[in-house]
Amino acid sequence: MFLRLVYESFRRQSRRKLLAGVAITLGVAVATAMIAVATDIGDKINRELRSYGANLVVTPQEDTLDVEIGGINLKPPSDGAFLNEADLPRIRGTFWHHNIVGFSPMLPVVVKVDGSRSPARNTSVAATEDVTLVGTYFNKQLAFGKEEFTTGVRITHPWWKVDANCKGAATPLGSSAQPSGQNCGWPDDNSQEVLLGERLAAKLGKHSGDAVNVNGRPLTVAGILSTGAAEDDQIVAPLALAQQILGKPGAVRRVYVSAMTKPQDALAVRDPKTMSPEIYDRWYCSPYVQSIAYQLQEAIPHSHAEQIRQVAQNEGTVLSRIKGLMLLVTLAALFASALAVSAAMATAIFERRVEVGLMKALGAGNFTVAAIFFAEALLLALIGGVAGFTAGSLLAHQIGRSIFSSQISIQPVLFPIILTIAVLVTFAGSAAAIRRAVKFDPVFALRGEA
Repeated sequence: MFLRLVYESFRRQSRRKLLAGVAITLGVAVATAMIAVATDIGDKINRELRSYGANLVVTPQEDTLDVEIGGINLKPPSDGAFLNEADLPRIRGTFWHHNIVGFSPMLPVVVKVDGSRSPARNTSVAATEDVTLVGTYFNKQLAFGKEEFTTGVRITHPWWKVDANCKGAATPLGSSAQPSGQNCGWPDDNSQEVLLGERLAAKLGKHSGDAVNVNGRPLTVAGILSTGAAEDDQIVAPLALAQQILGKPGAVRRVYVSAMTKPQDALAVRDPKTMSPEIYDRWYCSPYVQSIAYQLQEAIPHSHAEQIRQVAQNEGTVLSRIKGLMLLVTLAALFASALAVSAAMATAIFERRVEVGLMKALGAGNFTVAAIFFAEALLLALIGGVAGFTAGSLLAHQIGRSIFSSQISIQPVLFPIILTIAVLVTFAGSAAAIRRAVKFDPVFALRGEA
């Protein structure tokens, strides 16, 4: 009889049950999609945020030492100390080397540049002046042990663009090397070619393919660089060329590192010297920007690594806010679903007040009446939960393809969690209506009175 009453309620009030089922399905679908994306979003958002560039910088340890007596800085004026280029591949040997997206060394050198007339173009002659030439990796092939990898500014500075008059298109550095034309304009790391910043090129009257005299040696302009920063007034050259001009083989002034990290918390900002061995292991094995910087210092002798605070802190803030937004959307969808279920159940139970009164008149207790309605709600929640989980999984995959260009992984453990959420939301929405049904007076109910 119990099962028959439940069955008849679905058959006679199919429209009411359908409305409640749709509300549950929609709420659960949004919850499934948001939870699936939130649990799989960390690395994907970090990779998207890597398009903002490096978040760590490594400099010689000597640069951090201030020699000051009586308020007077006694540090000798110099270009500073240098890192050893041969140590850079050791970055791939750190614990979190898989989180290191790329790195690019920098070696600035002040050079003399003149605007020699280009034989191919009628350009004006500029006076000799001091210009900063920055040596770096563009797309350098390196090896650490048996592992080979490529790194350089094409990864750490993806907003850089070069105009080399290659079919009239500007090529972004961060693009994947697919058609050979996308490499047009970028110097080879073993060449004597350079990039001219667009403001410097305009001042010198130089274009792609021209020659520019740097410290008396002619160099070929491979392309015109546009960054919106100081590089627009500089020359960017292969690192080996800058080392030749400076006369310091293997010298590197600083290294920019792009690493995927997790947002800071209380543990992240603690001093590792004050930690117990257990806490230190947990901190060391967490991809905080501080722990990765610590490991970079271990890998590169006589170095100091620190986060580029504006970039690293903003990344953590963006990631936290995106996850917070997803949580808010999930709660809002579930709340709206509970309200819709409450309205549908309240109307359905009100229409069945005579049935409730008859059951009570025949001796049914409050528990029996409540059990019937909760059984209906449970069945409705399970049906809506399964449908919502299926729809939410499809929505999560669509979000992954459209936003991250990759698949969102749906963990199997998410299914029972979603069913539990569906049951809780349905019970929460039905509780008030069921409580009212239990309190129906059979005399007034049989008379048709509320």
